[in-house]
Amino acid sequence: MKKKFGKRRNSMLERFLNNSDLGKLFLRASVGVLLLFHGVDKLQHGYGFVETVLVKAKLPTYLSHGILVGELLAPLLVVLGFYTRPAALVQAFVMVMAIYLVHPQDLLSFSEHGGYSLELQMLYLFGSLAVFFFGAGRYSISRGNGLWN
Repeated sequence: MKKKFGKRRNSMLERFLNNSDLGKLFLRASVGVLLLFHGVDKLQHGYGFVETVLVKAKLPTYLSHGILVGELLAPLLVVLGFYTRPAALVQAFVMVMAIYLVHPQDLLSFSEHGGYSLELQMLYLFGSLAVFFFGAGRYSISRGNGLWN
């Protein structure tokens, strides 16, 4: 009887430790929710500065409205796990554009504490790419089913 109980406990522990879907949920939630805060802030306080940056880069100002898709809609879809892969790709694109347009001078610099100057942007970028490649997992609205999830 003790061996069966021991095997069962071991099996439960193994299932818990080998739960990649839980890891996908944590990654989706952290990347999505934290980027969503940036979008909500821009919605509340405006994102006119994005137009200024676009003008300096000689790009059309109407592209500034893409920030609503990239920092509100896409993170919400990532968190929910619905059309996860395209939404994560949109998030990654927004981060590439933010680095290119706002932070090009910081690409090779470090902060006063020794950390990489763009560590937050890089975490969002590569976290979004990881979500793109991993997909939503079963702890999502889509249950991880379909090509886009």
